[in-house]
Amino acid sequence: MSETFTPLRVTRKQSLATDITLFELAHPQGHPLPVFTAGAHITVQTPSGVRRSYSLCGEPAHTATWQIAVKRDAKGRGGSQSMVDTVQLGDLLPTLPWANLFALTETAPSSIFVAGGIGITPILSMVRHLLSQGRTDFKLYYCTREASDTAFLDVLTTPELAAHVKIHHDHGDPAQALDLWPIFERPSSAHVYCCGPQGLMDSVRDMTGHWPTERIHFESFGAAQSGFTDNQAFDVVLHTSGTRVTVGAHQSILDALRACGHVVPSSCESGTCGSCRTGLMAGDAEHRDLVLRPDEHAHHIMVCVSRAKSAELVLAL
Repeated sequence: MSETFTPLRVTRKQSLATDITLFELAHPQGHPLPVFTAGAHITVQTPSGVRRSYSLCGEPAHTATWQIAVKRDAKGRGGSQSMVDTVQLGDLLPTLPWANLFALTETAPSSIFVAGGIGITPILSMVRHLLSQGRTDFKLYYCTREASDTAFLDVLTTPELAAHVKIHHDHGDPAQALDLWPIFERPSSAHVYCCGPQGLMDSVRDMTGHWPTERIHFESFGAAQSGFTDNQAFDVVLHTSGTRVTVGAHQSILDALRACGHVVPSSCESGTCGSCRTGLMAGDAEHRDLVLRPDEHAHHIMVCVSRAKSAELVLAL
């Protein structure tokens, strides 16, 4: 069954920080949008033709519009570039229904949020939701390079939030990174939420190793893509039909399959959720996801991010 996209109209486009742009989306006929849960995301069909998932950063109960923030990645596969460079006010963006892989535990007595860069987006929806419930039992630590790189700075420095937010700039110097140990040295009943670059998440994971694991929550904007071979074109063969599909050097297996009319379940499209797990029957894969265990590498692949080391892969499709 094919996925059903809903077109949403861009009613606002605003620069938030260096390379970060806010898009406000509304129903074309003015109908209320669904209430979502804090930490949720939507998947957008970008003008370049690829799908990208963006966290909803507004207040979840606000149904007139949704807000997403997009960081333009000049080294990416073109999705964010086409969003920032091409999408204009009044345009319609095809979107899939919201989903949540990073939900807020509302029964927690308190929350600690750690965000880095564009990772502020799902956490901002959590903060806004707590405030709408009259709750201020949280602390937010937001790490960016400079003030000019800090999205939503005007929101986070309002009197309502300033007492609960610490903004830290490292000026690109690892020696000036936020010292997380005083925050996590003594475990508490709080739940911890972290979203941002891999290095920040690794640091939080290290510093919370002595905390109960059920209280630590992570969301990433993709598996780390460093340390891999340069992308090359290769083929995938669909075992059931024998169909051969060429995957371009700047194309994911998932996008190549879609271009040929093959529907594969997916959600995050960043190698972190596991929705696009596909059987691998032959070939040598380069696994770039954060989901599969080493013992699963021989027989499965996440087609949204992983690639081939061999000339072809045979998939159980």
